[in-house]
Amino acid sequence: MTLAIIGAALAALGAIAVGVGIFPPAELVTVAERVWPVLVFVVSVTVVSELAARAGLFDLLAGRLARLARGRTAVLWILIVALAVTATAFLSLDTTAVLLTPVVVAVAVSRRLDPLPFAFVTVVLANTASLVLPVSNLTNLLSLDRLGTGNDPAAFLRLLGPSALLAIVVSVGVLSVVFLPRLARTHPIASEPVTADRPLLIAAGVVTGALLPLLVSGLEPWIPATAAALVLAAVFAWRAPKALSVRLVPWSLVIFVLGLFTAVAALESLGSGRVLGVIAGSGEDLFSLWQLAGASALLANGINNLPAYLALEAVADSPARLAALLVGVNAGPLVTPWASLATLLWADRLRSAGVPVRWRTFVILGLVIAPLTLFLAVVPLALGAPR
Repeated sequence: MTLAIIGAALAALGAIAVGVGIFPPAELVTVAERVWPVLVFVVSVTVVSELAARAGLFDLLAGRLARLARGRTAVLWILIVALAVTATAFLSLDTTAVLLTPVVVAVAVSRRLDPLPFAFVTVVLANTASLVLPVSNLTNLLSLDRLGTGNDPAAFLRLLGPSALLAIVVSVGVLSVVFLPRLARTHPIASEPVTADRPLLIAAGVVTGALLPLLVSGLEPWIPATAAALVLAAVFAWRAPKALSVRLVPWSLVIFVLGLFTAVAALESLGSGRVLGVIAGSGEDLFSLWQLAGASALLANGINNLPAYLALEAVADSPARLAALLVGVNAGPLVTPWASLATLLWADRLRSAGVPVRWRTFVILGLVIAPLTLFLAVVPLALGAPR
């Protein structure tokens, strides 16, 4: 609800800018043309993820991974890391924060392990692993035209793959050093969750399994995501119609994004880009890219990563600089709770699961992981990104 209110207020400010002649009405059409495919994808993949979770797919996957660990905590840790990276890469960071967090917490509790270290895995990797693919983060989808990669995930990986790998390695390394020694080396083996409706589970597995490769096939992501959402919704209409609700659609996020785009576009027409250009600098050498990544991370932690991206997009005028901006706004929002929507959603799910949110630990971890990640992840961009 808070997001929706903020989005509506931002949209109102944009409307005022249009009314007084600051923002040309024709620009609204340009904004709409850019935003609608992204929002359709976000809505569709959210519906798929929510329905898959209700069918028990994430519970089953986590349970199978736990069984593979055979009571060895270090192995369970590695498998949960792999699941978090995969979920973030293909189904976006919000899916990891919202749907994977309660599952991981339940797995840890059922095995008499402290759930908080595993919860920190999901929130940190939801952010840092969101550099992997275009569909991993809303900011990635918004950047595709300017990056010059189009809908080609291979081209995106060539540009940001090394940076994404370093971001993941740094995150996992720090989390492992901090948390693994605190966990028992072995844990009791628990039984897997019982599936209430097997046909629903099978359908969710098939649809999700088919969706993942289609998201990296070169098609515009909203096309396979929408098709998957419609198919899964049809199955639920047959097996569990009460699960279908307008609440499956993330209305607050949709309103927030629409309002944010309008307000930022209006600010750009007033010359905000010139001011931010001074802060973000220029050039594509290593120090210039560090400056841009650092400025975007600071802005993301100050306000939020999405408006930070939109505000600085105009000064990121090459693939290397735009990639550095993505490193800053994707992997950098780990210090303040509001820096990433995924973090706020993660905290809400932890509270619902009865797990206390330790913001002091979050901030301290972020102050270590974010700067180290930015420092290392920008280096490949300076060495090999296309100009």
